[in-house]
Amino acid sequence: MKRKSKHSFPTRYLLLILTGLCVLVMFVSFTLNLSGGPLNTVAGYVFTPMQKGINSVGTWFVSRADELKSLKDVMQENKELQAKVDELTTELNTIKLEQYELDNLRELMQLDQKYPSYEKVVARIIGSDTSNWFNTFVIDKGSKDGIEKDMNVIAGSGLVGIVIDVGPDYAKVRSIIDDASNVSGMTLSTTDRCIINGNLESMNENQVIEFSNLKCEENVIGTGEQLVTSNISDKYLEGILIGYISSIERDSNNLTYSGTVTPAVDFKHLQEVLVILDKKQAVE
Repeated sequence: MKRKSKHSFPTRYLLLILTGLCVLVMFVSFTLNLSGGPLNTVAGYVFTPMQKGINSVGTWFVSRADELKSLKDVMQENKELQAKVDELTTELNTIKLEQYELDNLRELMQLDQKYPSYEKVVARIIGSDTSNWFNTFVIDKGSKDGIEKDMNVIAGSGLVGIVIDVGPDYAKVRSIIDDASNVSGMTLSTTDRCIINGNLESMNENQVIEFSNLKCEENVIGTGEQLVTSNISDKYLEGILIGYISSIERDSNNLTYSGTVTPAVDFKHLQEVLVILDKKQAVE
């Protein structure tokens, strides 16, 4: 460890001595009226540079203090601007969310008008399984709201699925894309019937489900054809849009066709649904 020299003289003491000497010389100069004498000349040579140095140091400190104040002002202004940006970002996100919910409600209203003969209730999705799709999910309406098992559920542009379980304040829905789902469907233009099966694997790969056992005349049905629920379905109400044929091919028996269907509903972004309170048995 480096020791301090015994003869070292603290700088602050030296500065005090020089300051005192400067004051003493100024006092003597003014007292004895030596403004034009040799003492004043000596003082000019000795203390003028010292005074300039002190002024320079003082100016430097004042400049640094001003810069520090400016920096603090800039930091405070930046903090206020950041708070304003955060506030505006939150407001924008809220507006976007409200707009998204408004668009969903507008779609549900249009869908409600599309099927005016059915009584319906709006429900919000409050839970789903762990997959990427809403193949099974829970809604916030139940038996207290008139919901029963086997009621049809719609959203977006068409059929979502069917109620499979009901509690007082909730209900569980299985959608048409679930592996356990099968729906009796038909082509809208010719009313030829087929079976539409859910398939999560094909949904993950190409966002389609499957249809089979379509009996129709050759080259009458092609891609883009609308498939709706058929009149012979035991649980689904007739005429609800399921989706659009995206591929079709003749089966090996040369009697039927099979292929894939692009669902009419976006099963990745469901939030609200309409539950049709009329059941198929009650309509028939």
